Amino acid sequence: MSRKKAIFLYLLGSLGQIGIISMIVFILRNLEMSVDYTTPIGMFAIGLGGVSSALWGFIIAVSYKKYSRRKILKDFFAIKQKISSYLWVLAFLLLDFCYLAFDGKLVLNAWYLPIILFLKAILFGGIEEVGWRYVFQPVMMERHSYISSTLFTFVSWGIWHFSYFYIEGTLPQVQAFGFLLGLLTNCFILSALFIKTNSLWICVMTHSVINVFSQLAVGGNQNISYACKIIIIVMATVLSIREQNKNDYHQILLDSD
Repeated sequence: MSRKKAIFLYLLGSLGQIGIISMIVFILRNLEMSVDYTTPIGMFAIGLGGVSSALWGFIIAVSYKKYSRRKILKDFFAIKQKISSYLWVLAFLLLDFCYLAFDGKLVLNAWYLPIILFLKAILFGGIEEVGWRYVFQPVMMERHSYISSTLFTFVSWGIWHFSYFYIEGTLPQVQAFGFLLGLLTNCFILSALFIKTNSLWICVMTHSVINVFSQLAVGGNQNISYACKIIIIVMATVLSIREQNKNDYHQILLDSD
């Protein structure tokens, strides 16, 4: 399979699958059927749409990357990572949510709530990383720069998300500007972490933690949030480009031996 075909097939599969489900949901709702978390057909549609990016990421990982199913599963749950990898995660998370230190807070109704939300976020969020960071962006970066690949991933991921929000019935509640800015920032965070750590688990975990904190966060200084997002994007870009240059240098040394 060629690189272009891999990219085309991934986008056709992930966006096509969730797009078809969105159209079916649209038809059912116009027939005055309830399609959301409260109905079996709604749960089925949400699950089938939500798994699309991971499913097609898995397919491309096997057919183009030649990864075994065992490797993908092992990478997904590879919790044992370098301490430095987790420190990078911590640094990005602190920057991303430090605005809560200024008139904001995390609302915890029960001590175990973050644990439940985290496990849920892995299934409804973290699993997406199999497609977007583990497969799609690395394939894009085989021929394109880090920044252009990240921005293209952001656009594709954004289309996917709005389709998903429509299926689950939360689209009217989404504040487009805030969501897209957060999604763009997350694209840079997660792509930089994958390039730096080469770990699917790190991306799955970080994505899930971001989802949890976003659900629990209340208030905070938005000007500080915007400033930190700019810092994150710059930091992620510098980190990724430096890591790429280092890897290219090591490859040149290996080729010269």
